[in-house]
Amino acid sequence: MQPPIPTGTILQNRYRLVSILGQGGFGRTYLVEDQGRFNERCALKELIPAQDSAYVLEKSRELFQREAATLYQIQHPQIPQFWATFEQDGRLFLVQEYVEGKTYATLLNERQAMGTTFLEAEVGQMLQQLLPVLAYIHSKGIIHRDISPDNIILRQRDLLPVLIDFGVVKELATRFQSPDMTMQATTVGKLGYAPSEQIQTGRAYPSSDLYALAVTAVVLLTGMEPTELFDDIQMNWQWRRWATVSNGFAQVLNRMLSYRPSDRYPSAEEVLQVLQFLQNPLSGPQYSRPKPQRPDPSISHMETIAVGRRQEPAYNTYRRRYSPAPGISKRSRSSIWEDPWAMLCLGLILALLAGFASWLVVTAILNNGEPTTSPTPDVFTSETPTALETPTPKPKPSPESYTQQLDLFPGQSISKEGNLKENETINYIISGQQGQQLDTSLTSEGVLMTVLGLDDKPVADEAKRVLGWQGTLPYTGDYTIQLSPIKGLAESDYKLDISLSEPGLLSPTLAPTPTLTPSETISPAAAQFDTEKVNNFPRSGDPVTVSGQTSPQKIKRYLVNVENSQQLQVEVQQGFVTLDIRDPDGNLVENASGVLSWNDRLSRDGEYKIDVIATDETNFTLNVSVGE
Repeated sequence: MQPPIPTGTILQNRYRLVSILGQGGFGRTYLVEDQGRFNERCALKELIPAQDSAYVLEKSRELFQREAATLYQIQHPQIPQFWATFEQDGRLFLVQEYVEGKTYATLLNERQAMGTTFLEAEVGQMLQQLLPVLAYIHSKGIIHRDISPDNIILRQRDLLPVLIDFGVVKELATRFQSPDMTMQATTVGKLGYAPSEQIQTGRAYPSSDLYALAVTAVVLLTGMEPTELFDDIQMNWQWRRWATVSNGFAQVLNRMLSYRPSDRYPSAEEVLQVLQFLQNPLSGPQYSRPKPQRPDPSISHMETIAVGRRQEPAYNTYRRRYSPAPGISKRSRSSIWEDPWAMLCLGLILALLAGFASWLVVTAILNNGEPTTSPTPDVFTSETPTALETPTPKPKPSPESYTQQLDLFPGQSISKEGNLKENETINYIISGQQGQQLDTSLTSEGVLMTVLGLDDKPVADEAKRVLGWQGTLPYTGDYTIQLSPIKGLAESDYKLDISLSEPGLLSPTLAPTPTLTPSETISPAAAQFDTEKVNNFPRSGDPVTVSGQTSPQKIKRYLVNVENSQQLQVEVQQGFVTLDIRDPDGNLVENASGVLSWNDRLSRDGEYKIDVIATDETNFTLNVSVGE
């Protein structure tokens, strides 16, 4: 292997080496200044083939250019941009955008030094910010192959996680190990983070990246290495005892960690969808059930006793469940002595037993004690019961769809409530005129809505798998509001509000449509504030713990007096909330919107505002500290 390039060297008359950022078995990464771009800092990656023969170098150059061209097509703000490739002195280089920040491995080490790890809210936010990145690269047929805390950087300028070091370049390096450049099984990916199919066969799928991302999540939650959390005897992950997380969040991670690729989520979009709607199940809307009415005292409610043959249960075709037929009580009899048929059968049995005993006594007397062989009485047995068949596994229920026509007129609103199972879909059909305004709002923890037009396609991109849609109908005809559950949930309740209005008329007010983005800033004009001052901070700089409740309609706001050059630190301890920090003038502080924690030294005196934002009514706990 060639030695590292000395600091200060200028490559291609353009890139001046500042320092070495890292080195591994596949190459080195340098921090360089691009003198052709106003000394902008870049990351320069050097690929190191395992062999240095002329043949290997030539094939390496060919494959390197082809793979680099593929990576150059990636245009995503959370992936470093690939800018150029070049060769110098028999070395292959790739120029890439430099991301300033700390890796999650470094952040975890810093927290462990203070005796803490990452919170569920922080890890959940990281997943929701990274899953769209994976969905993007997977749509281009690219698998990262090497996701771990070392390869995710929390970018300093916007506090977004950035995905670095794609394993495709490392996979390329493994092809350089044989003269014929044949593709061999590769061990790209860190041990413990990469799934078995990637380590053993070299094959990687979108679900392979989801597996590695879930391993990263449990490592951040527990502060332990994958080898400490994976039971190689039972072949499963044992991490729950070391982390404090909700059951729903744990179920999502465990499915991502499934040993077989087919048992994991098929796509990053589906994981993101489940995380968004299971983000806060306990504080979601509650569904009212009909209260039992008091019995009318003028009507007798004495139970009717059936005398004849028991009536067969009725079959409910809508839910496919058996229920007792009308008029048949579910309560069993209190005693068999109240049943004349049972008493008659019991009397007959006792009479037969008494007769048989008398016959034995008379026979013994007539034999006068002579040793004779007693005749063997005939034994009457009931008909031999038919052997029970071995139960066969119940097949998975096939998808079922229900349709209901709704009579909805302009100026009218309709509400529908119900329950959907994982294999069910319900279609509400309404008739509309071109130009009319349709408002729909869905309240549910596990059901999504799609508004379909005449061609059975969504009327707009924003009307597919959402919780609410408002728009103008493009043509006259029937529209379908289709409700279907999120995959992975057995069943879920829902409440659907629909209204229709003519152009220029205000539609009836519907329930507020839930939003999916917890970090969205809520305008003061759209909500009220519950304001509270936080005082008496310890001189030691220790945090003050505050707790409360916030909602989209009434935002909890804390006021903190800070002097010039003092340091303000805020961190969410519990609750699915985000924070907006505002200066004394009410303006958002830079990089302090939609965050879970914030820490900075302030440059002016005044009363700073900490707004606690949530998508639903939520309880929370914060730590707030002011120090020198």
